[in-house]
Amino acid sequence: MIGTQFPQLALDSVQLLAEGWDNAVYLVDETWAFRFPQRSIAVAGVEREISVLPRLAPRLPLRVPAPEFIGSPSGEYPWPFFGARFIPGGEIADADLTDSQLADLAEPLGGFLQVLHSPELFAELGAELPADPLRRSDMTYRVPWARGRLREVAGIGLWSPPAQVASWLDEAERLPTPVPSVVVHGDVHIRHVLVNVERAVSGIIDWGDLAVADPSVDLSIGWALFTNDAREAFIRAYGEEVDAATRLRARVLALFLCAALATYGHHRESAALVRASVRGLERAAEA
Repeated sequence: MIGTQFPQLALDSVQLLAEGWDNAVYLVDETWAFRFPQRSIAVAGVEREISVLPRLAPRLPLRVPAPEFIGSPSGEYPWPFFGARFIPGGEIADADLTDSQLADLAEPLGGFLQVLHSPELFAELGAELPADPLRRSDMTYRVPWARGRLREVAGIGLWSPPAQVASWLDEAERLPTPVPSVVVHGDVHIRHVLVNVERAVSGIIDWGDLAVADPSVDLSIGWALFTNDAREAFIRAYGEEVDAATRLRARVLALFLCAALATYGHHRESAALVRASVRGLERAAEA
């Protein structure tokens, strides 16, 4: 299918690179990463990536996929797909970094989100992006999901939350739903941040949830990846005031995402993903 639509590619090698809930990625000629939706719910996200990422990528301080080959639906495959230059690196979940090594990522990630969340990008792109379609900053919706995921993690014996987590969830559930104010990646977690052999951030992938929302939607990575001191360095690099409500929303979302990834890793028998996710839960539960 790739060869039919893009005969200029040699196709000397095609291999499955990664697979998640919604998409599969194939590495072609060790140069191009082709992204295919695996279910219809992911199609709108791929269409947004095709439309927005070529304009967004040159503006950002870390590498992100920029679609160059745009595949059309056909009799072989019913949905659009795209190819972007391969970003070398591995998932943080597989890198097995220590807290000290992760702390070195705080400033690059904070600076990246400062640019992504800039008023200029919001003014330029905001009107064509959906407003928090997964309701990740709406704590009346997200907190019950977080409680369910945490019960699931505890039920299979991976991790049990300390007592203060229940209090934070109760407090968060009473927060008002914020008005979308920035462009967000929408799903920044430990599988979507790539690191290279030097243990530096090499790119941010999987932009299918690109949207406008509250900054907490992306800042949650600071609670999943960093202990308290490194988290403050992350926030300083972000360069904007992060108030108590935003911090609480970010913490709750980090708990939700890490719990979901821990369960996913358990069912996929990925010890590395389970280990990284549980450590993220521990960081997000730090007082």
